[in-house]
Amino acid sequence: MAKYLFEVSYTAQGAKGLLERGGSKRRAAAEQAAKSVGGKIESFYFAFGDADAFVVADVPDHASASAVSLAVSASGGAHCKTIVLMTPEEVDQASKKPLAYTGPGRQGRPPGPPSTRLRRVFDS
Repeated sequence: MAKYLFEVSYTAQGAKGLLERGGSKRRAAAEQAAKSVGGKIESFYFAFGDADAFVVADVPDHASASAVSLAVSASGGAHCKTIVLMTPEEVDQASKKPLAYTGPGRQGRPPGPPSTRLRRVFDS
């Protein structure tokens, strides 16, 4: 299963529904949505600020996460931003993948590890 962070911002319509039915009903709706695509909610928190709720869920794949996000947004009650979450071990795997890329600051040099100077900056 892949892990996703759903950052939810309620519309006026969604806030009205939240006031009428409460936060537990919203969590139950999120749990049902995740379950319907073969996933489950790990955590659900309401918040202050730009986002009104943060939901971490395990779902089978990107298409399933997208289906949940689209359904939330299409409901008219909220806008949903979906963020793929990765474990440190997944980043370790990514950092070891062979890759042919020359960035703008490395013109004329073969692909390879960052310079010793940059390595010192990132290691400190």
